[in-house]
Amino acid sequence: MPEPVFPQRAFKIPESVLVVIHTPALDVLLIRRAMDAPDGQPFWQSVTGSKDSLQEDWRETAVREVLEETGISADAPGCTLRDWGLENVYDIYPQWLDRYAPGVRRNTEHLFSLQLPAIQPVVLSPREHTAWAWWPWCEAADRCFSPSNAEAILLLPQFALP
Repeated sequence: MPEPVFPQRAFKIPESVLVVIHTPALDVLLIRRAMDAPDGQPFWQSVTGSKDSLQEDWRETAVREVLEETGISADAPGCTLRDWGLENVYDIYPQWLDRYAPGVRRNTEHLFSLQLPAIQPVVLSPREHTAWAWWPWCEAADRCFSPSNAEAILLLPQFALP
């Protein structure tokens, strides 16, 4: 009898994007994760997500993740996706280490912003997110669970289009 063949587990790549979606007035979109934060609080965040392959460039990852998580096309007329040329490197929360290959403990996060012409509704993937809301940028920063996400939102006025 042949040995059963099990598919190899695909580990997450420890390279991700953070995309701060905003309007010209600096209203910021946050989405609430389906799971609560490690401290039990609601987990509000900007769009984030890992590369699908090592060959996927940062911009491709950002465009794909924005579409998957919000239904927004970053390439739509009136939208401007801006690569900030900044990266955060941080320790992965212990409860999520099993998503990565053995020994991986840190993630590199590349920062983008996506300016939309105006506030608009979004379409969430209910498996990942349960709610969305637009807030003025300072209030949005205060609501973020992740310190690096909050810091990125506070940098927004430096990167937004005039």
